[in-house]
Amino acid sequence: MANARLHRWDEIALEKITEMISQKIVAGDREMLAQIYLKRGALVPMHAHESEQMTYILQGALKVLVDGEEITVREGEVLHIPAWAPHQAEALEDTFELDVFSPVRHDWVGDGER
Repeated sequence: MANARLHRWDEIALEKITEMISQKIVAGDREMLAQIYLKRGALVPMHAHESEQMTYILQGALKVLVDGEEITVREGEVLHIPAWAPHQAEALEDTFELDVFSPVRHDWVGDGER
């Protein structure tokens, strides 16, 4: 049986992805939670992955294109993105979001523990 682990966001290093995007990640065996910080105008290019994704906007707003459909997601809203759905996002404002992925995005965390 695995042991429970407590994670503190303030003790996790902020990883700079681009000049406009940064993140913090906590990963388990089958799911992953990520805090994402996007500056206004940041663009996450079109991509798809095997992970189902839930994006919860804590502050700001994103314009997301999912499988050809444009959706604006604002503070307090959650967007579900199915596995393998092509999607991209543009930050309409400085945005702070929480993303849940299942399974874990191994392209983000590799095979090591985070």
